[in-house]
Amino acid sequence: MRVSVAGVIERWAPRPLRARLAGPAAWADGALLGADDRAVARRIALATFLVRIASAVIAYLSQVLLARWMGDFEYGVYVVVWVGAVIIGGLSCLGIQTALVRFIPEYAARGAFDLLRGVMLGSRLHGIVTATIVAAAGVAGVALFRAEIAHYYLMPLYLAAICIPMLAIGEIQDGLARGFNWADLALWPTFIIRPLLIIVLTYAAIRLGGAPDAVTAMIAAIVATWLVALGQMVAISRRVRRTVPAGPRRTQSLHWIAVALPIFLVEGFFNLLTNVDILIVGQLRPPEEVAVYFAAVKTLALVHFVYFAVRAALMPRFSQYYASGEHDRFEASVRDSLHWTFWPSVAAVLLLFVFGRLLLAMFGPSFVGGYSLLFIFAIGLLFRASIGPAESILTMAGEQRICAAVYAGTFLVNLVLNYSLIPRFGLEGAAIATTTALIVETVAVYWAVRWRLRLRCSILHIFSGSLRILPRADAA
Repeated sequence: MRVSVAGVIERWAPRPLRARLAGPAAWADGALLGADDRAVARRIALATFLVRIASAVIAYLSQVLLARWMGDFEYGVYVVVWVGAVIIGGLSCLGIQTALVRFIPEYAARGAFDLLRGVMLGSRLHGIVTATIVAAAGVAGVALFRAEIAHYYLMPLYLAAICIPMLAIGEIQDGLARGFNWADLALWPTFIIRPLLIIVLTYAAIRLGGAPDAVTAMIAAIVATWLVALGQMVAISRRVRRTVPAGPRRTQSLHWIAVALPIFLVEGFFNLLTNVDILIVGQLRPPEEVAVYFAAVKTLALVHFVYFAVRAALMPRFSQYYASGEHDRFEASVRDSLHWTFWPSVAAVLLLFVFGRLLLAMFGPSFVGGYSLLFIFAIGLLFRASIGPAESILTMAGEQRICAAVYAGTFLVNLVLNYSLIPRFGLEGAAIATTTALIVETVAVYWAVRWRLRLRCSILHIFSGSLRILPRADAA
């Protein structure tokens, strides 16, 4: 028996308030209990948003604790290695983790359970094989070029290779859970449980006599990553058995790879675009400055998770409505994505301006020097939020190649600007480079959506009432 907000108000609210609260109660019941696609998407977005809030708090506090336990230098070493491992783990999936969000709803809707069973098993086998090969190549590369690598990075890099296969499996299992609209299994393991385990295990290791350094933190990350990935695998398998009937498996490996590879280019360049500044700062500046820069980046997670929450909720809807030609519902989903991305992002940025110094000071006195970076980053993030998850619209509409080309070009811009500006302006140069790249990306994605999908996709078009799919003659 489900309890409705309207029923609670009718039973418990004072009579004079019932009429006034009837409208908001009906809206709340529609959002929380409604069975239509928009209500489901709103619930997923809200659940994702709340998990992202909790995740941002946990991740932030865990980074604060690591910085205080390890000190600026060792924390900076850990940041560079861990960020690199997460990027490589995602890239090792070769795009299959996002393609699953498209395949699973499609196969379930068609009743093609043999293909559904095949893609669930095949995607995980694919991930573990490719990630293991990549990890082995990484170990060989570090051994071959160890003379060119600073000695304090060597052991953490070897340890990071152990994480890569399970990081890849975690990405693929996130895609599986998102495809089934299981927001809890898609979000909790990666964004809540794993960071909590890393911090608990690091603290336990230090208390037991381990050195408070990057090696200890990486060992904790290995254990946490493997435990969480294996636990998530068991949980998804149990839920699948209750959802998908048993039977034979059928594979379409070439088709899956053909769909996934363009997505891999999109995801790969996106991951590099959003993290290359940290890696270049780690290459060109000492670990202490890497730590300050990363603290500023983590402080901006409050803005980032808005975008990711909306993206996770609406990606399947974009694909479904566009493929079926339901233009009104497609436009409504785009309009929702713009509202749900832009306005919370504005509110989050304003909060960061007010509390940014206090948040950075939690890492240590030297980290307050990163406060000015928040203003530079905010320009790019708000610019990007003005078009919502537009690149997901392109991807789910089958325009992965154009999206990949945009990200490739933007990545090159970011790369050139970082190498040009960091030596001259330090951390501010890295922030300016990243913000400029985000603005270039936003403009390019907007025009790609308008050109290929004939859609005006911007918060400005909502204000003017012109957000719609354009006739061919107006699309240029």
